[in-house]
Amino acid sequence: MDFHAITYDITDDLATITLNRPALMNALNTQMRLEITQAFQHAQDNARAVVMTGAGVSFCSGQDLADAAADGKIDMEATLRDEYVPMLKAIFDCKVPTICAVNGPAAGAGANLALAADVVIASEDAYFVQAFTRIGLIPDAGGTYWLPRQIGAARAMGAALFADKISANQARDWGMIYETAPAADFAAHVKARAMQLASGPTVAYAQLKKAIRGSLENTLDEQLAVEAKLQAICGDTDDFKEGVAAFLEKRAPRYTGR
Repeated sequence: MDFHAITYDITDDLATITLNRPALMNALNTQMRLEITQAFQHAQDNARAVVMTGAGVSFCSGQDLADAAADGKIDMEATLRDEYVPMLKAIFDCKVPTICAVNGPAAGAGANLALAADVVIASEDAYFVQAFTRIGLIPDAGGTYWLPRQIGAARAMGAALFADKISANQARDWGMIYETAPAADFAAHVKARAMQLASGPTVAYAQLKKAIRGSLENTLDEQLAVEAKLQAICGDTDDFKEGVAAFLEKRAPRYTGR
């Protein structure tokens, strides 16, 4: 596959997608959004886990404001509907586990792009900022969906209204992201986490994602029924048999994703 705004690699069942416009802090333009969409669609059928990160010192500065029509205007609704929605859905609906490795500042749509992943791991030097009100806009790219669910309505409202910088550690403590790692160890830490998922029980991961996401809208009785149904799928896999055998034999499991 031929990419220009990102780089894409699959090694040892792990797909790595790197936003690659470092001179512009990896700002999102039309080409990058299309390439991210295509890369995730390809990765879910050819890898067992995906990592998305940024080249250079930033993760993503958000929408490239220079990426406008000839008259200097951006059709916001069309851009969000035709470019952002497919990209965010490709990440959120990816069949394999996804990690966003936030290596530096994540601002505006870049902050919310990160939140589309299953797990967000950030360098301790990184920060998140809902910068939209600074230019007279509201959070988009899924921000008004993810933030209230992850950090609560009060914090989501404050973060959006004031457009304050939220440090990586504060984001972790609020529950916006999963964990942080020191900058010096960040790449190695992300690689270890990603390889753990890439070598894990793939079917179980897919069912786990369905169960946790669906629980936000379900009653207890409905969720218990979902668990039983999805657990039956997991229990019918070779990976379950291997996991039990490895436990009984006191060895590391060798999962195949089947």
